[in-house]
Amino acid sequence: MSDHLNSGARVVRAVHGLKQVTPDPRFEVGLTEFMLQEHGREWLRDLYVRFQGGDESFSIMIRRAVCRALAKRCGDGLMIGTQVGFKHLETFEFGSGVFIGSGSYLQGRFDGTCIIGDHVWIGPQSYFDARDLVIEDHVGWGPGAKVLGSTHTGLPIDLPIIQTDLEIKAVTIGAWADIGTNAVILPGVNLGKGSIVGAGAVVTSDVPPFAVVAGVPARFLRWREGYKDGGIQDVPKVGIDSRTGANKDA
Repeated sequence: MSDHLNSGARVVRAVHGLKQVTPDPRFEVGLTEFMLQEHGREWLRDLYVRFQGGDESFSIMIRRAVCRALAKRCGDGLMIGTQVGFKHLETFEFGSGVFIGSGSYLQGRFDGTCIIGDHVWIGPQSYFDARDLVIEDHVGWGPGAKVLGSTHTGLPIDLPIIQTDLEIKAVTIGAWADIGTNAVILPGVNLGKGSIVGAGAVVTSDVPPFAVVAGVPARFLRWREGYKDGGIQDVPKVGIDSRTGANKDA
């Protein structure tokens, strides 16, 4: 029996991760096409703002319809909470069964790309620098967690940093990963499949698959139970010290 089951904690069945996605109603898809053809993109952006704060089913449907019309791709069952904001929604791709919690903000760029996979759950008040971002399937994103995808070069030194060039670095969040509340993922970081980032951690470098990291800056704590014992065989621990999680090739 796992340690967490011996701790006296109450264990309940998962909801979002097991929820079956049903196709969006045909009338809703037709409404999306009608609004786009009849009114255009600017009108749809204004419509989204009008219904941004409603938590009843009609407002949720309108937000989903606008995203379907404006995004590159939008799978079935997208749920967008109240006061969720987007910048350059036309650069986003949403899988099926995606949930985005209230007050989150996803900042794209006109020439960027953001791909959010199937069954991703994003907690409220989260922030995404989504100019070059991939979140793979079945990722859990804790409330208030952030990902940063760019930084100023700071050069030349005789200019204010904010006036120097912006360097955009791709970030990838591997499938099955779980990001703790208020964690921060820095530019250029890749999180491996099934990895866990502790609450409040600041992740400055890549995290190997099925590793658990925490702290500021984030440090390797351990391998997830079952992986260290050989229970997970599809991702080899190549180049990683099994005691510390450090990259042997660094």
